[in-house]
Amino acid sequence: MKNVFLRFMKDDSGATAIEYGLIAAGISVAIIAVVNGLGSKLNTKFNSISTQLK
Repeated sequence: MKNVFLRFMKDDSGATAIEYGLIAAGISVAIIAVVNGLGSKLNTKFNSISTQLK
């Protein structure tokens, strides 16, 4: 039992996958924030252009 526990503690393969997952999640949040801000600015600009054309 002690041997199994020591092998489990030395295994780092799962930690790497979790780190990559956290990095991907952080990048996704940044992309969503940028797209959301850009979308609202574009919406305002198109509404302004639409109003000027009327």
